[in-house]
Amino acid sequence: MTRGSTAWLGLAALCAAAAGLAWGAPREALDWQPGRAWTEPWRFWSAALVHWSPTHLVANEVGCAVVAAFGMAARLPPRCAIAWLAAWPLGHAALVLQPSLVSYGGLSGVLHAGVAIAAWHILRHERGRRRLIGIAVGIGLIIKIALERPWLVPTQVTPGWDFPVAPLAHATGAAAGLASAVIGDVITTRWRANR
Repeated sequence: MTRGSTAWLGLAALCAAAAGLAWGAPREALDWQPGRAWTEPWRFWSAALVHWSPTHLVANEVGCAVVAAFGMAARLPPRCAIAWLAAWPLGHAALVLQPSLVSYGGLSGVLHAGVAIAAWHILRHERGRRRLIGIAVGIGLIIKIALERPWLVPTQVTPGWDFPVAPLAHATGAAAGLASAVIGDVITTRWRANR
């Protein structure tokens, strides 16, 4: 296992474990609340750990395993794990774009960031069939977010789920992940050029 795979797996495990440990904590002290985020900055991180139901938690725990496996199969370098860590609070900060989203919790935005980072890395640094996987995942992510129409409503009740989904968090998470990955690539390229 490479250092990057270890870092990626470690961050996915941290997300899953922290969400599980936060299950019994008071949600109102941890969830995203735009009116309180700037005076209680831990919410930029802790919002990802809040889950509204056991189904919500289990779905995101499974999502952590899937994103971990995708990143490990892609053999991501350590900078991708750093980008994922940076995207975590950035995706939540961007939720201010929807002031009517008065409360948010869950790992879905962070998981969308991880998928965007992995897809970007594969697209930029792989060739052949592996590159096609990055393209396909990236296009799939864009289509998924577009179909969710995050600009229309702050939350959606989806049949079969016992919690409201915040599609804007998926979009802001993916955007934060992509931005973090691109910045990481730029920094790495410049650092290598100056060596």
